[in-house]
Amino acid sequence: MISLRYHIVSIAAVFLALAVGVLVGSTSLSGRLLAGVGDEQRSMQEQVDDLNAERTTLKAQVAAADTFGSAVGPMAVQGQLAQRSVVLIASADADDQQRDAVGQLLRAAGADVTGEVRLGPSFADPGRADQLRRVVTELLPAGVQLPTAADPGTMAGGLIGPLALLDPQSGQPQTGDQERAAAFAGLADGGFAAASPGLRPAQLAVVLTGGRIESDRAGDKAAMLARFAAQLDRASQGAVLAGGIGSADGTGPVGVVRADPALTSSLSTVDNLYSASGRVAIVLALREQAERQAGHYGVASSAQGPVPETRG
Repeated sequence: MISLRYHIVSIAAVFLALAVGVLVGSTSLSGRLLAGVGDEQRSMQEQVDDLNAERTTLKAQVAAADTFGSAVGPMAVQGQLAQRSVVLIASADADDQQRDAVGQLLRAAGADVTGEVRLGPSFADPGRADQLRRVVTELLPAGVQLPTAADPGTMAGGLIGPLALLDPQSGQPQTGDQERAAAFAGLADGGFAAASPGLRPAQLAVVLTGGRIESDRAGDKAAMLARFAAQLDRASQGAVLAGGIGSADGTGPVGVVRADPALTSSLSTVDNLYSASGRVAIVLALREQAERQAGHYGVASSAQGPVPETRG
């Protein structure tokens, strides 16, 4: 007769055998898994190394192309803006080096750069929109009428346009020197905008912005700058709005313009201010504006092409 002890020992032996089998099997499986993971890791590392090498090569090619573009840019735009005057207007996030590079290229094109207006951080701050509206109304020179639109961008353009730009019909200043100085002093006191010493009104305007706006209420800030540039275009012989990487996104100033048919038909845009070709596009787009044409250039999918067609 089989005793209870025999049953217990038999069951224990079965479980012990299973445990040993599982241990041996898992050890073998783990070895195969580790070997497979090691192979995959080596393969992925090779891919990473290849991609890094490709990126380095592409960066070198882009740098070389930009160096070449910077060298030939002045020759490409020579005479394109002869006998034209241009005022530079830069938002708070516009890069100083890019602004200076645009100014140099404008001069190489024969333009008379009459001065600069720098917009302060408060200018596109939605939280200070009501204050900006009030300041614009208080500083409005005699004889200048504000546009009917009540948004702060259009209203600000309705003040700064007549201050910084010649009348598109008569070619004469729209305000006197003292009125201009007083208005810009008031804008500077509020942290909204400051003009360079001796600024003179110009025929054309270039509005420079940064790239992608990622802060709170990015869409409102982008719309503010887009409508401001559009109002400058209405108050002059033409204007170009140019920005950097991401400026053509849906919440970027250039993107806001390109999404609005009412703006795209008159205001020109460039979305690659950071590159030599983008700066050339700004100059050639200004020439188009002087001829009552508008275009949209750069590398974003919403651009018509890299640059306008050149003419002698």
